[in-house]
Amino acid sequence: MLKHLFKEITRRPMGVACLVILAVLYLGTVFSQFLAPYLPTDQDLTSAYHPPTRIVLEDWRPHVQVYEQVDPAAARYEPIEGETAPIKFFAAGEEYRFWGFIPAQMRLFQVEEPHRIYLLGSDGTGRDVFSRLLYGAQVSLSIGFIGICITMTLGFLVGGIAGYFGGRTDFLAMRLVEFIIAVPSLYLLIALRGALAEHFEPEQMYLVIVIILSLIGWAGAARIIRGMALSLRQRPFVLAAEVMGQSSLRILFRHFLPNLASYLLVAATLSIPAYILAEAALSFLGLGIQEPGTSWGLMLQQAQELKVFTLNLWWLLTPGAAIFITVITFNMLGDVLRDIVDPRQQMVKR
Repeated sequence: MLKHLFKEITRRPMGVACLVILAVLYLGTVFSQFLAPYLPTDQDLTSAYHPPTRIVLEDWRPHVQVYEQVDPAAARYEPIEGETAPIKFFAAGEEYRFWGFIPAQMRLFQVEEPHRIYLLGSDGTGRDVFSRLLYGAQVSLSIGFIGICITMTLGFLVGGIAGYFGGRTDFLAMRLVEFIIAVPSLYLLIALRGALAEHFEPEQMYLVIVIILSLIGWAGAARIIRGMALSLRQRPFVLAAEVMGQSSLRILFRHFLPNLASYLLVAATLSIPAYILAEAALSFLGLGIQEPGTSWGLMLQQAQELKVFTLNLWWLLTPGAAIFITVITFNMLGDVLRDIVDPRQQMVKR
């Protein structure tokens, strides 16, 4: 099935474009530590709000233009005429742990100290925005996948069991679902965040955010799956499986899951943007990822100062552009998948 879906997606220009964009985003996330020239916590207070550095060619080798700060209050920098620093590729930098456990020092590109390279400028403490954008993607992009796996698993189990067994089991499961749906999501997010925060360190807040978003998001999926399970419950192949003495758990995973897989895949693709936006909203409000961690939402929260707009520090808003591109791409890919798996869409096109 997955092979068939991938083949159908690659036949559509929009599907190919979405896959390419997402591949670039997630490859950048996986290799962020190698691609980023600095750690996200590296500061240089003498380069606060440094604009993106210009790349020049000297003797057919790339160099970065060196700047001097002429007005700290206005964050104004002027290039020093004739002074540049060579860019070294595959050079050793500050030590880090690749994927969290492999000691490494190799970086894609580096500039010798005391010079620094700012492809997307720096923030108020001189931290490289490009490096923080790559490291922040590890949180902002992975939280959707992990959260949706938990959500769809809970939704399938609760909805499938409710639809298959019916009766009191169905009644209790649906009342729980309705209770969760009835509670305003924002207030429930804030309440859960406040209740769980004191039991976790700031470094563990990523896990807290995933748990919170998953506990809230599974109810809607469970109600839809329950309706589909009620229809599947009376199908001949399910009745035949019961007559053969197959267990309820085997029927759920052997017969229900393959018939619900198309919906689960499309729903998951369309729901991932909601998780990305929810994490960004929580971090923007100061309730999500905290320093010294980084995420796109946290970077936007730090860019809401009036100085950013009065001085036209546009590079501090690049996390918002990253969120916009990611959300739009997932939504378009979800639309493509929905067109592929929906039989009515296929009939209309024929």
